[in-house]
Amino acid sequence: MNGRKRFYREVSVDFLTPLEGEGRAGGYQVLLDGKPIRTPSGAVSILPTTSLADAVAEEWRAQGDKIRPATMILTKLANTAIDRVAPNRQAVIAQILAFGKSDSLCYRAEAPEALVGRQVAAWDPLLEWARVRYGAELHVATGIGPIEQSPEALQALERAIAGHGDFALAGLHGAATLLGSVIVALALSEGRLDAGEAFAAAYLDEIYQAEKWGRDQEADRRLRNKAAELTEIARFLRILRG
Repeated sequence: MNGRKRFYREVSVDFLTPLEGEGRAGGYQVLLDGKPIRTPSGAVSILPTTSLADAVAEEWRAQGDKIRPATMILTKLANTAIDRVAPNRQAVIAQILAFGKSDSLCYRAEAPEALVGRQVAAWDPLLEWARVRYGAELHVATGIGPIEQSPEALQALERAIAGHGDFALAGLHGAATLLGSVIVALALSEGRLDAGEAFAAAYLDEIYQAEKWGRDQEADRRLRNKAAELTEIARFLRILRG
């Protein structure tokens, strides 16, 4: 797909001092020929750390004659934090929490034994980590029927999610959506898992089926694209952690 023609030459980063009287927070701006980039809603993009600003600037520098938004995941996540998360924090928290109510780690296969064993080995330590880390003890069952998680567990997960700032919340939302698991997304956000480990845990069933029955070219392409996107989301979260 053709992108917009590149309209700038120089990319730089500038520190923006806070203006309390105007309600402007301090932070860092990415400048294109001296002008700040803006979000799709028209807001000036103010980034919380110099590391994130430098990484976003590199995305803009890497563009060729055409700007290809699909290659600018960090910019997209920053825009999401500003345009969508900041004015709608509670709604975004609720959307992420919904993945906890039906977390994929809680739905186990009854057979074959090899798949069951893989699920236990990969998923049980993550659920135990969530129990110890957040006090969120999730129920596990076989089959596809709905699992009723306790209010206490969901409240614990909600507190963990709400503890993220707007930018980290944008990354967490992207990760949970891609992974289908708030537990794996939280583990990625906190550095408990890296991108490859998180992807392997969330797509364990698909990986197992591909090993057993062979790889479908189109399905394999979709998985590679998801893995690449997750790598960038993990990078975004890692930069925010410092």
